[in-house]
Amino acid sequence: MATPVRSSATAEGSEPVGRRRRVGGTRMLLLTETLIYLREPMTTFVTLVLPLGLLLGLGLTIPDFRVPLPDFGGQRVVDTQLPAMMIILSVAASAFSAIPAALATYRERGILRRLSVTPLPPSRLLGVQLVINLASAVVAATLTIVVGRLLLGSRIPVQLGWFVVSFVLGVCAMFAIGLLLAAVVPGSRAAGGVGALVMFPLLFLGGMWVPRETMPEVLRQISGFTPTGAFGQTLRDAWAGTTPEPLHLAVLAAWLLLASVAAARLFRWE
Repeated sequence: MATPVRSSATAEGSEPVGRRRRVGGTRMLLLTETLIYLREPMTTFVTLVLPLGLLLGLGLTIPDFRVPLPDFGGQRVVDTQLPAMMIILSVAASAFSAIPAALATYRERGILRRLSVTPLPPSRLLGVQLVINLASAVVAATLTIVVGRLLLGSRIPVQLGWFVVSFVLGVCAMFAIGLLLAAVVPGSRAAGGVGALVMFPLLFLGGMWVPRETMPEVLRQISGFTPTGAFGQTLRDAWAGTTPEPLHLAVLAAWLLLASVAAARLFRWE
């Protein structure tokens, strides 16, 4: 009579024990990957230090950036244009450089293959990578807003709700493209080159070096359909107190959907 009772108790207890082990494994994986991320000086520099340094360097040394301009509707460059571009630079560095390089390296070294035979599926590693890079993007955006406000007198986002919506949608779209790059690049060395080939043209079309307002009409139209162009414009609209255009939000949603589906179909664990 006692044997079936013990078997039943073991079966009922195995699920919580297994779940606790998976949760504990995920926490350990998150901690390990976070430490690896922080130990990469180039990644930390490009995603956190460089955008903040450019914000202060350009905002403090170029007087015209602190003068209201008619092309920007009477706003100053330091109010919306410069902070928005620094946020996009930080997100693009994570999406097009850090994520593809990390996953390509893990694939080359067989880490993904070895993870596939553990209780933690490789997809858990993918989720941890996204959480770490999302946290990095949030920290970078927060620093940009706070430091810009304190040292440059920049505006804080007026339409905060739309700013959060635009930020989350833009970051997810950019990260989805980064996962697609990780799915198709043959190795870690190629990841850096392919990421740069994608990132710099998209930064240009996003208005990093030439504001969208001063682009030729054809180029401005093309920019509106790129992830960086739509991302930058929605951030600036919300920052200035204007509701982002539905077209730009739809462009970001479309990039997120298409890149996610393509990455899921093409991603290789080995």
